[in-house]
Amino acid sequence: MAAKRPVARRATSKRRVAKRRVVKPRLERKHAVRGMMRVHEFTKAGTSLNLEISAAGEKIGELEIGRGGLYWWGGHRQKRKRLSWTRFAELMDSLAYGK
Repeated sequence: MAAKRPVARRATSKRRVAKRRVVKPRLERKHAVRGMMRVHEFTKAGTSLNLEISAAGEKIGELEIGRGGLYWWGGHRQKRKRLSWTRFAELMDSLAYGK
């Protein structure tokens, strides 16, 4: 008779029970953003990213991001507001960190 080999057994451990996630009802999207990018070369002037921002189907503004800074047009405005990158960084720091 052949000798019996010992059978390797798994260590008994507690089974992991998957946690159930609470599924929240989906909310309707309030904002929408459409983008258009003009790229001649990244080193040239005129290269920019235009974002059209809408809320509840109505245009609330347009943001143009370029090398020189940011330009904001309000929903039905004729003039744009320019922010340099330095000024933008200052505004974001004050909003985010309260400086």
